[in-house]
Amino acid sequence: MSYWMETAPGPAHPALEGDLRTDVAVVGAGIAGVATAWELARRGRRVTLLEADRVGGGTTGNTTAKVTALHNQVYDHLRRTRGAEGARLYAQSQAEAVRQVVDLTAELDIDCELELAPAYTYATDPAGVDALRQEAEAARDAGLNASFVTDSGLPFPIAGAVRVEDQLQFHPRKFLLALAADLVARGGEIYERTRITGLDEGEPCRLTSENGRVVTAGEVVVATHYPVFDRALLFARLSVHRELVVAAPIPASADPGGMFITDEDGKRSVRTAPYDGERRLLIVTGESFIPGTSHTPEGYRRLEEWTSARFPVATISHRWAAQDTDPTDTVPLVGPLHPGARHTHVATGFGGWGLSGGVMAGRLLAARINGESLPWSGLYDPRRLWSAVREMPEFLKHQAQVGRHFIGDRLRTAHVDSVGDIAPGTGAVVRLDGSRCAVYRAPDGTAHAVSARCTHLGCLVAFNAAEEAWECPCHGSRFAVDGSVIQGPATSPLERRDVD
Repeated sequence: MSYWMETAPGPAHPALEGDLRTDVAVVGAGIAGVATAWELARRGRRVTLLEADRVGGGTTGNTTAKVTALHNQVYDHLRRTRGAEGARLYAQSQAEAVRQVVDLTAELDIDCELELAPAYTYATDPAGVDALRQEAEAARDAGLNASFVTDSGLPFPIAGAVRVEDQLQFHPRKFLLALAADLVARGGEIYERTRITGLDEGEPCRLTSENGRVVTAGEVVVATHYPVFDRALLFARLSVHRELVVAAPIPASADPGGMFITDEDGKRSVRTAPYDGERRLLIVTGESFIPGTSHTPEGYRRLEEWTSARFPVATISHRWAAQDTDPTDTVPLVGPLHPGARHTHVATGFGGWGLSGGVMAGRLLAARINGESLPWSGLYDPRRLWSAVREMPEFLKHQAQVGRHFIGDRLRTAHVDSVGDIAPGTGAVVRLDGSRCAVYRAPDGTAHAVSARCTHLGCLVAFNAAEEAWECPCHGSRFAVDGSVIQGPATSPLERRDVD
């Protein structure tokens, strides 16, 4: 469990037990969904928020929790692919989201451990310095208070870094739960443990839950991180990665005094959070991998060794993992669900920067549903010409990767020869009665078998030993060992199989 989930359990909301009508139904109660619902409720709309699990229990509850407009090295890329105006609009929208978090924290008197701190994108290898200088220039030209520096508060030398002033770090779940509480105070409804599996885009729209309940709404927002409805074919424009997180108390005097990220060493992201009077909680993220493709325990070991070698860590107190969705052309997809959509909207593809991106999406979608327009709406519109040359290399790379798993995984006779080869506490794919099954052997030796075919688009799942979950390497769906859905885009469980 993440530190954020452990320290802010939050109140429970009921599951949807009957049919209902509403002005706007928002599917997904992460930061994008809650922010959208809150913005609409503030405008006087009747809003219903529907969550498959718990409010803020998915990506938002497992994030590193940095709220910043500095997104690694995005601005030089945008300057080259979208022009100076595109980079400026991106910076404006993200910076306004950062400011809105500050304003909401004050307006609603939210105790979410909000702290102002500089954000850095750094490199220790001198070969990366030129790119960082260009990024600093592009970020500054886009309107951010950015500079190139060669020193930082990190306890090791760096070759250079982009520094942006006055960014934020906070407790994401405390912030989100407070926003959800204010949504309810404004007349909004929240239903947890309510997985939505069907969408009829009529007038009005109709959403169907897995237990057959129907929500009728004038407008629908799909904010499930990875869209659970494929009619827009957005799965062709999105790729998924997971990152591991470790946390450890350190002396307050060892706080590096900022938020840091680098692509070196398989990516490393560093920040701290309040812990007690004498210590801060060091949070380190890294070891990025595609779900279902990594020996995760080894990733945790490498991340812990990196952390302990650089900071005065006595013991690792928390371990968890987060999942992010990357758009093939860098910019999130926020707007109409598909080109013909009139009353359905989507927010996805935040690429690891979902806190500022989610707040931005809430403003954008609320404005759109109210018939308003923001200066940067066009930048994020999912209907943009995604087949343009600027996106095609990443699009083809992603499709090749999916194809390798969809076809290549089937060419293997089996991942193990028999159920007897599976050690207690582990899982593997094995052929049973001619079909590939995902078999987990519990510590007591009991074997639990489900279909190895992901219910989203049919790729074969693989076992994540550290989290004891089945993961799809094509589009990131995740399932518990009993086959139930942990994370979409899949909405149906893996089918149970009998095993001797």
